[in-house]
Amino acid sequence: MNQAKIGNYRWTICALLFFATTVNYLDRQVLSLLKPLLEEQFGWSNSDYADIAAVFQFTYAIAMLFAGRFVDKLGTKWGYGIAIVIWSIGAIIHAYSISIGTGIAAVLTTFGLAALPVSILGFMFSRAVLAIGEAGNFPAAIKATAEYHPKKERSLATGIFNSGANVGAVLAPLCVPWIAEHWGWERAFELVGAIGFLWLFFWLYFYDSPEKQKRLSAGELAYINSDEDEVADKANVDKVSWFKLLTYRQTWAFTFGKFMTDGVWWFFLFWLPGYLKDQYNMTGSDIVLPLALLYSMTMIGSIGGGWFPKYFINKGYTVYEGRMRAMFAIALFPLVVLLAQPFGHYSFWVPVILIGIGTSAHQAWSANIFTTVSDMFPKRAIGSVVGIGGMAGGIGGVLVTKVGGWIFDSYANKGISESFAKFNEMGNSAFVNQITSMDLASKYGDKVNLDIMALSKVPVEVADKLKAVDATLFSQLLEIQKPLVQSNMTVAYTIMFAFCAVAYLIAWGVMKSLVPKYKKITDL
Repeated sequence: MNQAKIGNYRWTICALLFFATTVNYLDRQVLSLLKPLLEEQFGWSNSDYADIAAVFQFTYAIAMLFAGRFVDKLGTKWGYGIAIVIWSIGAIIHAYSISIGTGIAAVLTTFGLAALPVSILGFMFSRAVLAIGEAGNFPAAIKATAEYHPKKERSLATGIFNSGANVGAVLAPLCVPWIAEHWGWERAFELVGAIGFLWLFFWLYFYDSPEKQKRLSAGELAYINSDEDEVADKANVDKVSWFKLLTYRQTWAFTFGKFMTDGVWWFFLFWLPGYLKDQYNMTGSDIVLPLALLYSMTMIGSIGGGWFPKYFINKGYTVYEGRMRAMFAIALFPLVVLLAQPFGHYSFWVPVILIGIGTSAHQAWSANIFTTVSDMFPKRAIGSVVGIGGMAGGIGGVLVTKVGGWIFDSYANKGISESFAKFNEMGNSAFVNQITSMDLASKYGDKVNLDIMALSKVPVEVADKLKAVDATLFSQLLEIQKPLVQSNMTVAYTIMFAFCAVAYLIAWGVMKSLVPKYKKITDL
């Protein structure tokens, strides 16, 4: 069919989805980029940060279950619009997390409940609001893609809009550290969060369902609806039960695939700035170029992954067979992440490039795993199935984040303990005993425990108190502690990278076992 005659308005919609996903990941990544700054300002441990990140992921997981249903019921236009309003508000209120946390702590104290430090409470609340809104992005985007593209175009369209995640991840390190350095971390959350409202104007103006879209030619509408097996489904608008969907192996295949692999992407998204600081002492503007390069690489994977199944389809394989072959090849690429730590001593560029290959493979994987849903389920069930899988992906992300935080703190604490033991052997046990027994807290009231917090990460005001005891001994202990903590953290990151490397092959094996051959769902 002549593309010039049928028109290309569907790609305008794809562009809107691309920009929404860009905004989605801009808002999501601000906290991780500010982690090195905020953990020093508030005295957070890795587990504290993991708790904050896990609240986002857990809320996102639960919200994803309902987001798909919400979008299916309300429609793509208004479902997406409301979602971005909520997540933009959630992004902005991060700037007021201390005030919010103070209020929550006061309420909890009134009821006799033990409260977490106000900084952690405030950021947890803000992340939860952000997660509720952001959960609507992918169910709405996948649904819009299914509405505006025939099956043969969907993986490419999904790859294009999904690459917005990479663009957002690239833009964030280019602007967030600069804003925080010049105007403060609060302005970074406010300015980035406000971008969503700009997108909303264009969405409401340009989007309508294909049948109501006046900018769509009759030829393009016919092309969009060219999949014969989906034409009959338009007349069937009955609500699809979640329990019914869970009786299909196809649902479980998608759900397990998301459970195993979403946490890998979120691990790299949330922990890479911390990794560069822990392993290479890089902070602020130092991380801009490495992260920008790494996430730029992921755009190749996202778009290339959307195209890749066509290579096999053109060789005569069915759509499903071609997609699964492509996904197996994609699942092999993250194995290079196993080399990140063994060869990382040469230069920080080695792990950056190897992790970049792994994250690029994730985006290629993501473009295809999402499309397996629209391949096998009728359009009216897509949002709900994506929501179920998204919930599983969120739970997987929570587990990866919490385990990661625990592993990082365990190995960091081992390095701290070793440094104290070594300093005691040098005859400085009195100094160690004195500083570890001090009642230390940040200016926000957050307690600081030197047994579980490296001296290099304590807030400035706490460091000044320690220096007041003996500045020379403090400096000597700091110099002993840094390499010991760093070497132990190298082991911790090696463990986490090993999981990230093999997760996709495990996911592919289970998915292929559950759905060995293509089978369209026709009895919903």
